[in-house]
Amino acid sequence: MLDRLAAESFDVLVVGGGITGVGVALDAVSRGLKTALVERGDFASGTSSKSSKMIHGGLRYLSQGEVRLVYEALRERERLRRNAPHLVSTLPFMLPIFTKDGLIPHKVARALGSAMWMYDATGGWRSGRIHRRLRRDKAFAHMPTMHRDRLASAYLYFDAAADDARLTLTVALTAADRGAVIANYCPVVALTGPPERVTGATVDADGRRIDVRASVVINAAGVWSDDVRALDEGTHPDSMRPAKGIHITVPWDRVRNDIAVVIPVPKDRRSLFVVPTGPLPDGTFTHTYIGTTDTDYDGPLDDPQCTPTDVEYVLRALNASITTAVSADDITGTWAGLRPLVNTATSGKTATSGKTATTGKKTTTGETPTGKTADLSRRHAVTVSARGVISVTGGKLTTYRQMSQDAVDVAMKRLGRAGRSRTKRLRLRGAGRRWGDSPATSTAGHLAGRYGSDLGWLERLVATDSSLLSPLIPGYPHVRAEAVHAVTDEMARSLDDVLSRRTRLRLYDRAATVEHARSVAELIGPHLGWDGEEIERQVTAYRDSVMHEIASETSTGAAT
Repeated sequence: MLDRLAAESFDVLVVGGGITGVGVALDAVSRGLKTALVERGDFASGTSSKSSKMIHGGLRYLSQGEVRLVYEALRERERLRRNAPHLVSTLPFMLPIFTKDGLIPHKVARALGSAMWMYDATGGWRSGRIHRRLRRDKAFAHMPTMHRDRLASAYLYFDAAADDARLTLTVALTAADRGAVIANYCPVVALTGPPERVTGATVDADGRRIDVRASVVINAAGVWSDDVRALDEGTHPDSMRPAKGIHITVPWDRVRNDIAVVIPVPKDRRSLFVVPTGPLPDGTFTHTYIGTTDTDYDGPLDDPQCTPTDVEYVLRALNASITTAVSADDITGTWAGLRPLVNTATSGKTATSGKTATTGKKTTTGETPTGKTADLSRRHAVTVSARGVISVTGGKLTTYRQMSQDAVDVAMKRLGRAGRSRTKRLRLRGAGRRWGDSPATSTAGHLAGRYGSDLGWLERLVATDSSLLSPLIPGYPHVRAEAVHAVTDEMARSLDDVLSRRTRLRLYDRAATVEHARSVAELIGPHLGWDGEEIERQVTAYRDSVMHEIASETSTGAAT
């Protein structure tokens, strides 16, 4: 990939390897554009691995009047379910109704019922299921730790979920399958070209400077988009308003929910998701994660952390709805990410396109919306700078394909090329027929649910070493072959890449990953050319990272 990056000229260079960037790369290459993508860290190492893992319309956005956003998101949800059935699965959500002084507030009941019907009408019906009302006993059975005496009934509705990092990587690999050059750990250090136009970028690949030639540069760097714009415009535009969202993970038996549950936050207008995860071969769950918060963030973009205040906020909401008194000592993992919300209009021309989800209007530079970040729109914007750099900002995980299409539409016009997006029905790697052949409760089912029909690599690895089918970490369905495959065929380059993003084990049981970090490093080290000293460095760096995460959750002096 690096050799091609240096030797070839491209129609489009994408900066950013999160879900939007890889989506742009896939859309561009599928239209016949010669495409390259560079990412300064690992794929999805920013926001795109730290979401709530939901592929959904966003029920709460209806109350904000964002009907069009919900409609578009639900439409994209169904496209993802069709194009990546091995990665995106239907997930039932329960919205419990709690009584107040033994009564159900009439306005609350009426509002919830109206919201459910509106969600179905806006596009929820596309899943083939519509909401229904649950009696108290049925609702209680789905999460038997709730306060039964306060539970009146519940609504059940349907959305979807996906491993966000795995989805991002799969989109990137699908683009590579079609000829795109995809390279991680290649930060952009300069945008190049004459004063009137950007014609490429200089990247740093392990100390090797590569000048990448491209007719169009698309900035899809998420919360770091302004850093890329600064390379182009000479000043930092301050156009993003990062919002921090955190999640905590606890052992499943502390909550015992068998579907996702939406719980209210006391004395706040927000709700949190309570989601079971990690089904084992016997069908049981290992953990439940709870989130997300939505708060302004002005700390370092490279190191958002879960703080004691965040933990208290989430635990307070959880414990107000259940009886088991979950404490900070029960936490087995956390993650914190930054939503790339649009703060002000970017300089240059704002691209508008009728039915597309662009801003459609320009505001004055320096204008800052007031109010909570939770109230800001999740719509996206596509803009073009004076030197022709296209930036796509805002949006949400579910709508990444639409965002990518809008950005490439603008690129096509600048290139003088014709051709519509082909990604509406473009199936992702692994979406072949074999993905559903294995039962979901077997190890084979676990692998099929992550790789789909793309399991030829497993057969090749196991043919040479049958021990690679043994567990990577005892108690979890991931096998050793997955770690080897991650570094030989999925561009993982560090121990953290494997444990945090290729397998996600750190998110759910960080103590177990620390305990077995050395054995995993010794497994992948030979494939990456690591000697004993480098293996030691990787293990130490990983453990230090986990300890920093834990310290941030408990230290009163932690950055907010």
